[in-house]
Amino acid sequence: QVQLTESGGGLVQAGGSLRLSCVASELAIESHFMAWFRQAPEKEREFVAAVDWTATKTDYGDSVKGRFTISRDNAKQTVYLQMDSLKPSDSAVYFCAAKWGLWSSPLPRDITDYEHWGRGTRVTVSS
Repeated sequence: QVQLTESGGGLVQAGGSLRLSCVASELAIESHFMAWFRQAPEKEREFVAAVDWTATKTDYGDSVKGRFTISRDNAKQTVYLQMDSLKPSDSAVYFCAAKWGLWSSPLPRDITDYEHWGRGTRVTVSS
């Protein structure tokens, strides 16, 4: 059974940094697009970042562009989200997602594109 397990969330002050990790099991991430989404209370789940299997193509949501960096280590079956200059508006549950495929332009950004999801890790940014 495919599992995506996120970790690294927590409480941080505005301006601080966090690094989220997502470890995949029973899934070969080298043949998948990997992405991060987030969902704040009473809001829809929104796209944060995506990366292709080579890690050379990335895409970011407008609200995080220039502050967040997505990366992956296929050998470790792990995807990362480095979050810098955090704002209270970044507070949300962050979800890792995987979509089978090697090539797409642009990278998939829609929730319905992704087949596998983790349970999420909570990030809280205090002002």
